[in-house]
Amino acid sequence: MQNLIKRIIGVSVIVLVIVLAFKYCQFKKEDDSDIQYNTNLIQQQILNVGKLVVTEGHFSEVITYKNQQKYFLDMISFEKKALVVVNANVTVAYDLHQMKYDVDEKNKTITILNIPKEEITINPDIQFYDVEQSKLNPFTGDDYNKINKSVKANLAKKIEKSTLKTNAQNRLISELSKILIMTNSMGWKLQYNGKTIDSETELSQDLKL
Repeated sequence: MQNLIKRIIGVSVIVLVIVLAFKYCQFKKEDDSDIQYNTNLIQQQILNVGKLVVTEGHFSEVITYKNQQKYFLDMISFEKKALVVVNANVTVAYDLHQMKYDVDEKNKTITILNIPKEEITINPDIQFYDVEQSKLNPFTGDDYNKINKSVKANLAKKIEKSTLKTNAQNRLISELSKILIMTNSMGWKLQYNGKTIDSETELSQDLKL
């Protein structure tokens, strides 16, 4: 009788161990599956964010171009001049397809490794008015190249003083915040510049470093 009881207890222990082992394996499988599911969702969100973010602006300016050629010991000069009207379309773009990041499934952390710099494109439409020139000092391709270079340099200064780059960065932050919202909602962390980002404000501050 005692042997029978021992057998029953032994069988019961074995069955319990098997059940517990099965439950653990099933839990482990579900846990791994959940991590993989979360990772896929986050990577998909990053792919959705990975696009070209473009901010457009328009600038205008009027300049007077003058050039003088002198002859006979500077006793005779021939001047050319023109009124130059410039209308330029400017774009500031971030190509987030080039953004680099790392996914750490074990620590549930997304680390942004690199955010591409902005790309500024200036497309000026240059019109000439009141053109004055002579056969000895006509407008040439060199003049137009100088004017185009000067126009782009002036526009670059205007862009720096304007809100165009700030507006572009705000759009960039808005796109990256989608990743922040996703990671926070799923219990993951977002890191950038060696810091854990907890809010859009922190993200904005770190981008300006």
